Amino acid sequence: MDAQELARAVGESMFAADSASRDFMQMELVSCAPGRAVMRMAVREPMLNGHKICHGGLIFTLADSTFAFACNSRNLVAVAAGCSIEFLKPGQLGDVLTCEGVEQTLQGRHGIYDMKVSNQRGEVVAMFRGKSAQIAGTVIPVTGAEAA
Repeated sequence: MDAQELARAVGESMFAADSASRDFMQMELVSCAPGRAVMRMAVREPMLNGHKICHGGLIFTLADSTFAFACNSRNLVAVAAGCSIEFLKPGQLGDVLTCEGVEQTLQGRHGIYDMKVSNQRGEVVAMFRGKSAQIAGTVIPVTGAEAA
């Protein structure tokens, strides 16, 4: 299994177990590649805050979930060590938000990842930066050829 196939398998495995992203938030995992991930979410009525715009915490959750798929894509279990988000434009009812996550650097057990959340018109809604820390284990079992 090459790195691309492994990342895809890791993404599929994580998404199958991620009821928060898949069922509650109704996100879609568009792609998972080494050091990268893309997720999508439609803004629905229950996601609106008192200003009738998408709750920032839900936009954060989209970015955080994308971050999780990107930083685990190499099949080494990684968790968030820190993150920040900048909200640039509100998400509106009916918007389809797409988050693209890209690994900026991976050194030792730590990685830095940038997430860009855009609406269906290509307008940037938010930017998120996450720092990951690898912990023991793999996301999916490793066979002899993949462990080498």
